[in-house]
Amino acid sequence: MNYLSEMLRLPVIDAAGEKLGVVNDLGIATGEVFPHVTSLAFQGPGKTPFMISWRKYVDHLDDTGVYLKAVSTDVRFSYLQPDEVLLARDILNKQIVDTQGMKVVRVNDIKLSATGAGQLRLLGAEVGARGLLRAIHPAIERTVMRLAKLTGRPLKEEIIAWSYMDLLERSTQTIKLSVSHKTLDELHPADIADIIEQLDPRLRGQVFAQLDTAQAAEAISELDDDELVAEMLEGMSDRDASSMLALMDPDDAAALIEELDYEKAEKLLRLMGVKEERAIRTLLGYAEDTAGRIMTQEFVALPATATVGDAIDAIRRLDEDFESVYYVYTLDPVGALTGVLSLRTLIVADRDARLSELSYRDVVWVAPDLDQEEVADEMTKYNLVAIPVCDEAHHVLGIVTVDDALDVLAEEHEEDLQIAGMGSGESGAAGESMHALSWFAQRSYWVLVWAIASGVIAAVLTWMGVDGSSWFIYPMGVMPVVLITASRMTSFVRGFYLEYDEREDEGKPYLAFFLRCAGVGAVLALVVYLCGQLVLGAAFPEGSLEPVFVGGAWDVTAQTTAQVLTACFGAAAAVVFVCFLGAVGYLKLLFWRDEHDRNTSGIALNVSAVLIACVVYAVAATLGVFLVVA
Repeated sequence: MNYLSEMLRLPVIDAAGEKLGVVNDLGIATGEVFPHVTSLAFQGPGKTPFMISWRKYVDHLDDTGVYLKAVSTDVRFSYLQPDEVLLARDILNKQIVDTQGMKVVRVNDIKLSATGAGQLRLLGAEVGARGLLRAIHPAIERTVMRLAKLTGRPLKEEIIAWSYMDLLERSTQTIKLSVSHKTLDELHPADIADIIEQLDPRLRGQVFAQLDTAQAAEAISELDDDELVAEMLEGMSDRDASSMLALMDPDDAAALIEELDYEKAEKLLRLMGVKEERAIRTLLGYAEDTAGRIMTQEFVALPATATVGDAIDAIRRLDEDFESVYYVYTLDPVGALTGVLSLRTLIVADRDARLSELSYRDVVWVAPDLDQEEVADEMTKYNLVAIPVCDEAHHVLGIVTVDDALDVLAEEHEEDLQIAGMGSGESGAAGESMHALSWFAQRSYWVLVWAIASGVIAAVLTWMGVDGSSWFIYPMGVMPVVLITASRMTSFVRGFYLEYDEREDEGKPYLAFFLRCAGVGAVLALVVYLCGQLVLGAAFPEGSLEPVFVGGAWDVTAQTTAQVLTACFGAAAAVVFVCFLGAVGYLKLLFWRDEHDRNTSGIALNVSAVLIACVVYAVAATLGVFLVVA
């Protein structure tokens, strides 16, 4: 008996051999790393629930039942203690947080271990497929395991140790689950954010209830889903939401407030302190996706005449939650930026040395209206962990730190992958990590389009009075050329868009791109047409197209077939050429969506091009076949 599912419904038998009921739960004390089973809950006659002490009354257990040391008249019933948890009621089939793997999982079964005579310990939760199969019936689990072993992919247990479990669905949330494991409030904010994104909506509030305001502020700033952030803020009271935003970095708070409606945002800002409100409103005054919007106003700047000792003392006086300090900036008497020093320079220098003597004068800085991607590129180019944002008079308005630059690069990378028709998890070897069905849907969907379109062509030809079952095979055979070319056309457009380096003094390269596409389309169309001529030459040698007098009538089947093939290849060549002429429209669409800050799916572009090309070719080829055969 290694699992809870195997113990449930076992008979409970006293020392005299009398059946008292059937097991329906086990209780454990939560103060141990691997807790002992302390209580046995069973259902007696008339479905009456009973609970007794496991340690006091249970003698042993096996496949036939749980056997007690005493007769029924000597058994004294007990109650669940404040530090006890019932396994079936409180853990089985519930969501838990795996605080080692940083994910939310569902408990399918619970693994136990016998320790000594009649004693059991809880080892952990089974969260894999085996637990689910076992819960249905142990025979199903055994059958699936044998089949999996035969295929060379054995079905392994997925056990999460008790010391790495944290419950979410508990009515008594103050209970301490384990003396050794990390609970939610001890995890890194980024890990808490990952867990929240995996939870059911009804459980997210419970997770936040376990965090104090500062921890909640750090966790919510790590969420990637803007809609989820807005949902979390809407679900909080105005005062709690305002307090949480006030504790966040101003740039993160500004990004979150921007997702709220105007009235809600204004209410939260007015509830903040004057200093926090001013800092956030200042950032909101800059355009979205610019240096001014993502900068922080927490930086260290001193007069160039100050000493190293002054700089070190200034850093020591900073609040504990002050933005990480990478550089110290020097200013002239009117507050303009004159130089920068790294922390290493300050540490190794003499305390009495002037900052002006040690600072690097050729400071790289950016304007507040510069696009955030260009800011990240500047930081990458010069290997900076922070870059100052200055106005026209070189007054420092704030700094953009490396963590914000990394976020920008990650967003840009995700957008580029999406336009390229890939997900963020596919950037490795082409599709190796993808599920087979997902790979087919994203890479070979055109086969399904081809099959459906071929059936439609056959049906339409039959409806038009042509023997569709005989003639649809020719447009069907040529169609893959059109579909694959349309797919490659969108790849050509996406590649040009991703590689295009836009300059402020230049317009969009639509004309040049149109001419390039027209040339490529003309070449490909010519290749398709010539391939058709090669097929005709191979299928119908010289002289084979002459009418043959058979059975008192002239047989022109070969001549008609050749004309149908010619029409199909001609239609394909024309559609290929038109497809590339239309490529400039896709490029315009990409630029337009980028200017309006809208994400574009490369897969959607691909599918739309393939469908349009399929429809145009199907219509042209069907009409061509009809005109030739009819």
